[in-house]
Amino acid sequence: MRPSLLQYLKLLLVLALGGVTTMHVPKPDVPTSLEALPVDGHFSFHDVSDAARDFGNMSSFPPVAVLHPSSVADIATTVRHVFLMGEHSTLTVAARGHGHSLYGQCQAAGGIVIRMGSVQSNGMRVHPGTSPYVDASGGELWIDVLHETLKYGLAPKSWTDYLHLTVGGTLSNAGVSGQTFRHGPQISNVHEMEIVTGRGDIVTCSPEQNSDLFHAALGGLGQFGIITRARVALEPAPKMVRWIRVLYLDFASFATDQEMLISAEKTFDYIEGFVIINRTGILNNWRSSFDAQDPKRANQFESDEKVLFCLEMTKNFNPDGADNMEQEVNTLLSQLRYLPLSLFHTDVTYIEFLDRLLPPALLVSRLATAYRLPAVSRPLRRPRLQPSAYRPSSPTMAASLAGARACPAGPSLPHTASIRPLGRHCLPPPEDGSRCLLPLAPPVGPMSASLWLEAEAKQ
Repeated sequence: MRPSLLQYLKLLLVLALGGVTTMHVPKPDVPTSLEALPVDGHFSFHDVSDAARDFGNMSSFPPVAVLHPSSVADIATTVRHVFLMGEHSTLTVAARGHGHSLYGQCQAAGGIVIRMGSVQSNGMRVHPGTSPYVDASGGELWIDVLHETLKYGLAPKSWTDYLHLTVGGTLSNAGVSGQTFRHGPQISNVHEMEIVTGRGDIVTCSPEQNSDLFHAALGGLGQFGIITRARVALEPAPKMVRWIRVLYLDFASFATDQEMLISAEKTFDYIEGFVIINRTGILNNWRSSFDAQDPKRANQFESDEKVLFCLEMTKNFNPDGADNMEQEVNTLLSQLRYLPLSLFHTDVTYIEFLDRLLPPALLVSRLATAYRLPAVSRPLRRPRLQPSAYRPSSPTMAASLAGARACPAGPSLPHTASIRPLGRHCLPPPEDGSRCLLPLAPPVGPMSASLWLEAEAKQ
C-alpha cells in the first residue's frame, strides 16, 4: 500500500517540529557549569577586565570567566569540559602567559582565559651533570629560569631579547635572539614537554615519545596543545660579557661581515644586525653606556640623517680568561669593515646583558625615581618616543586548539629602555638641569631600528 499525501505531510510536520525543538534547547549557564568543575584553583567571573586586554591594545574582548589554576589538572579539566560541550558550542579557551600578544590572541570573547602563571608547581628543578637541563612550568618567566639556573652555574643556551616572557609562550612561537645562529632558536633546545591537548588529555612528549605532538607543538602557535612544562637544555654560564656595537654606512659590507661572522667556527657568542635611520648624536647616546675605541674621532662623527647599519656582538668570558677574550675579539674585529670611529664596547655581567630590556613597570619606576615624576596609577601606554623606524615585535599569533586558543607571550614593548646601573648613565639628572639623553637598547633584529627617549632633566 502506497503512503498517502496526508502521511507525507504528517512526517514533514514531525521533522519540522523536531528541528524547531532542537534549535530552541536553552544553552547551559556557563558560570554555573564552570563552578561545578572539580578544580583546586578558582574561577573569576567579575574581575575579568585585565584579561580583556593585551599589549597590542588593538582589541578588547571580555571573557565570561578567568581560571586561576592550582595545577595542570585544573587546566586539563577545564579544556576537557569545553571539548565535551561539543562542536556546536561557541565557548573558547585562551591560555594567557604574560599577555604580550598584539591582536587579542590571548583573549577569549565570552570564553575562558587561563592564567598560566597561576599554576602552583613544585618549582623549577635543575638537573646538573654531563647533559644538564631544567624542568620549568609553562607559566614561568625566562628571567626566573635564568636566576634559578645561575645558582648552579648554568643557563639555557638560547634566549629571546626580552626575558620577562613565559616559557610556554616563547616555545609556542620560536624564541629567537642573537644566540640562534649557534644554538638554534629556543624550540631547538627542548628535550621534553608536558602538554594539555585539545581533548583535555595531559601528555608527555619528546623526540622519542609522542614525537608528532612534540614537534608540532614547538613553534605550533598553540594549535596542538597548551605547554604546561618544558625540559630545557643548559650549558655552563659565563660570568662576564664583552658587549660591542659597530656601525656601517654600506649595506653590502654590513651584510657580508654579518654572514662571515655567523658562518665562522670561531666567532662571537651573540650576533645581531639592525638598521638605524639616525639623527646626529647617536654616538653621544652610546657613550653613556659604552666606551668609544677612539673618543676624539667619535666626537666628530655626524651621520647627516643617513641610514646606518649596526652590528651588535658579544663575547662571553670569565675574569681569569679576560686576556684570551681580548685577543679573540681583536682578531675578529680586524676582519670587519665597519667605520673605525664607531666601535663601542663595554663589559657587563652575563645577567646584565641578558636582562638588558626592562619590563615597563620597572622602567617607569626608575624614570620616576630619577626625574621625580608622579606615580603612575593606570596601565602604562606606549611612551612618546622619537623612533627612527618601527620594528614589529616578535611573532605572538596563536591559533585555535579544538575550541581553545593559546596565547604565546611576546615582547612587552617594541622599544624598551635598557637602563643598567645608574653609574654608567646620566641618572640621576645632571646638576645643571641640562637635558639628558637616556640610551635605549636598540630593538635588535634584521629589520629593526634604534630608538631614543629624550627626557627633560628636572630637579
